[in-house]
Amino acid sequence: MSRIREKPALIALLDRVLTWIALLCGGATLIFMTGFSVWNVLIMRKALNAPVTGAEDLLILSLVVIVALSIPFGARTGAHIEIEVLEARMSVAFAKWSMIVVKLMGFGLLIFMSWRLWHAGGTASKFGETTQQLLISYEPFYYLLAASAAIYALVLLLDIWQLLRSGTVARLSLGNDPS
Repeated sequence: MSRIREKPALIALLDRVLTWIALLCGGATLIFMTGFSVWNVLIMRKALNAPVTGAEDLLILSLVVIVALSIPFGARTGAHIEIEVLEARMSVAFAKWSMIVVKLMGFGLLIFMSWRLWHAGGTASKFGETTQQLLISYEPFYYLLAASAAIYALVLLLDIWQLLRSGTVARLSLGNDPS
């Protein structure tokens, strides 16, 4: 008997989208960060003694993009820390319902975070929230983080749905990971 179950269509679609976004956008951002760091530090700063103006701004904003892309992807793969100290002493039903309650609280927190980040994005230009050297507005980065938190909230809702349906959450497996 095979332990592999078919994932629901919405979850399979979300997994494909998150994987491709992480690979393409996250990969491109990491390539940019690596190449630009090498160019700026080794060539411009050390060899030519003329570092690129605003390099730190670009690298910090690239890091924000990496974090925003990794939050929902990490949620689907189970990369976030989960402490299960008491789970062995709980009944299966209590563990299931406590996980549902925790995920519902997380959902509420993430929706609130998404709303506040979206609001901060709308007011970033008005209040002059920009990088120090290049004066790049934080507005699109607030929106990206808001979308990331909203997608994470969707992942939590789908986790709750899976827990109610089958009692387990099917994670996005990477490579040869059997889970």
